[in-house]
Amino acid sequence: MENPTSRTGRNAELRAWIAAERRELADLLDTLRADQWDRPSLCAGWRVREVAAHMSLGFRLSLPATMGELARARGNLHRMTDRVARRDAAAHSTSELAAFLRDGALHPWTPPIGGFPAALGHDTVHGLDITVALGLDRRVPEDRLRLLLGEIRPSGLRFFGADISGVRLCAEDLDWSYGSGSPVYGAAQDLLLLAFGRRLPGGRLRGEASSRFTTA
Repeated sequence: MENPTSRTGRNAELRAWIAAERRELADLLDTLRADQWDRPSLCAGWRVREVAAHMSLGFRLSLPATMGELARARGNLHRMTDRVARRDAAAHSTSELAAFLRDGALHPWTPPIGGFPAALGHDTVHGLDITVALGLDRRVPEDRLRLLLGEIRPSGLRFFGADISGVRLCAEDLDWSYGSGSPVYGAAQDLLLLAFGRRLPGGRLRGEASSRFTTA
């Protein structure tokens, strides 16, 4: 049985990492040009501004407001988050979108399933949706990245629509791999994106099956 003291300490560490991710991304967002906010992200159908708006949704909307939005979307979580992200991206300035993320750095929000590891994954992957799409060389710290790679499960792959059947993801910068089959090589944080159902710009992956996961 896990020691409660150990669990408390682990949660404190995770919350510190989550806060750091949010603050670091907010600082990066403050440096973007106006045209970069309107460029496509890796999150299909969303520009950078929609991703930024979505990232602060969990700590801007109360639970009753969230449930009301979900009811208007007839219970479809994806439809709800898409509509709210588009609405809020249009309603707020880019400086406000960055500030929401910074001001909510210590908010205890987590996704419905997965707790603090899932919250860290949510913030990290959406941050990469922005930085990779814009060609910015932001590296996720190794301790955060290792935890997220260790959280990859078949249930999560299914939820995010990630089809890595028949391939083995092999990190070139960490001692890590996942799956079985034809090897696909890349940076560990790029492979994390594959596990969340993203497709990457060309030239970031190697291996015979790498074209399955690229946009060009």
